[in-house]
Amino acid sequence: MAETAKRDNKPLKRAVRKKRPTEDEQLLALPSQSGQPNFTDSDPWRVMRVMSEFVAGFDALAEMETAVTIFGSARTKPDHPQYEQTVALARVLGEAGFGIITGGGPGIMQAGNQGAHEAGAYSVGLNIELPFEQHLNPYVDLSVDFRYFFVRKTMLVKYAQAFVIFPGGFGTMDELFEALTLIQTGKIQNFPVVLMDKAYWQGLLDWLRGTMLAQGKISAPDLDLIFLTDSAEEARDYIVSC
Repeated sequence: MAETAKRDNKPLKRAVRKKRPTEDEQLLALPSQSGQPNFTDSDPWRVMRVMSEFVAGFDALAEMETAVTIFGSARTKPDHPQYEQTVALARVLGEAGFGIITGGGPGIMQAGNQGAHEAGAYSVGLNIELPFEQHLNPYVDLSVDFRYFFVRKTMLVKYAQAFVIFPGGFGTMDELFEALTLIQTGKIQNFPVVLMDKAYWQGLLDWLRGTMLAQGKISAPDLDLIFLTDSAEEARDYIVSC
């Protein structure tokens, strides 16, 4: 395994981090690990930073009206069919009167903002501080920068009337299941969740039904919280109907 890692540059490359830890890292570190003796770098003081980030986000998005949040991989290239599909969906949603909210970065996020831009719809990017630098894509009308993932995720839910989830990785899964948990527990109501690309998601849905449902970990109606499609028009119509 060690020899394989030496021959393969990718794992080693991914381990490179910028020198300064992110705000999330500092928040989650134990006091003994922080190495910060000053009060202004302590956890009680950091709570004030968290509060200020919530206030800034609420203030910036206060006039946001009907919107859909689009999630998906930051690694999807502009020449990929999923990128083109995202642009098409964001465009028809924009034409239907929805603003588009994304994480503001590249890949599916950029495609969502591009589709909104092409439709003349309001295009929002909620960017996040990462160990590797993430630049805001050029199709954003309103951008808000966040240091804490949980603050950003609150904004992504609070100002949206629906989620559309394109193929993605761990972050996309995190956002998908957080949304489903909020709906399942009644924290948000009448909130459609659309999965785009049947081939990508079908295995997950089969596992949810064949394992999670079969063992009684969820109820059958919980699976009805997810709408699966390959069609931008079907996704738009489903969201409008909800």
